[in-house]
Amino acid sequence: MFGQLRLATPGDVSAMVPLINAAFAVETFMEAPRTDADHLPEMMEKGEFLLGYDGSGELVASVYVERRGSRGYFGMLAVAVAHQGRGFARAMVEAVEDHCRTRGCTAMDLNVLSLRGGLLPFYARLGYHETGVEPFPAAHLVKNGAACHCIVMSKELD
Repeated sequence: MFGQLRLATPGDVSAMVPLINAAFAVETFMEAPRTDADHLPEMMEKGEFLLGYDGSGELVASVYVERRGSRGYFGMLAVAVAHQGRGFARAMVEAVEDHCRTRGCTAMDLNVLSLRGGLLPFYARLGYHETGVEPFPAAHLVKNGAACHCIVMSKELD
């Protein structure tokens, strides 16, 4: 599916910010864009981003991944708007799972915002199931004080 899949470097941030923000523009309940050029390098200090390019070399997807002991965590899955609905999100999830398997992880976790409940069936089709809830750390950024929390989804890796 991908022409290239690789780990991001700090030099990729300027291309990643508009891709991620455009993909998350559907989160109209948020006060601010999903990320910026200051936030991504901070995340890179704790984890990594995988980048997916199409056959022409265009950046079409990214996903954040972090190892947490024997578990992998991924988030901020973004696919360029023009490429959505073509299987890139599924391919990125499979790539991040493989990435974590090679690093000794036996399970994966992710958080879905309660206000994005429509994502739950997508992740369920990929083998994830709801395992808990957590507070949304940026709840102060939700417009009009709407209630929002994180739904934790998990999957055992084979």
